[in-house]
Amino acid sequence: MPHRVLTEAFELVSTDRAAVHGEPKENHENIARLWDAYLHNVDHVTAHDVANMMELLKVARRKSGTINIDDYIDGAGYAAVAYECIKE
Repeated sequence: MPHRVLTEAFELVSTDRAAVHGEPKENHENIARLWDAYLHNVDHVTAHDVANMMELLKVARRKSGTINIDDYIDGAGYAAVAYECIKE
């Protein structure tokens, strides 16, 4: 089974995902900047923080990629997860 996972992963990353998500290096630099700012003065990362940071990942994709409704839907989903994590 690892072969199948690796084959599918290769197919995903070897297509022109940059057209949707932006250039990988630029996208990951944007993610790093957003996460770095978010983590300023954070001593311990919680589940709520992780959900917020995943939403920031989607924000970074919106910044460098094309308009992709999945980034907005996923961002809203992560916001809902963050809320569920914090209310407990």
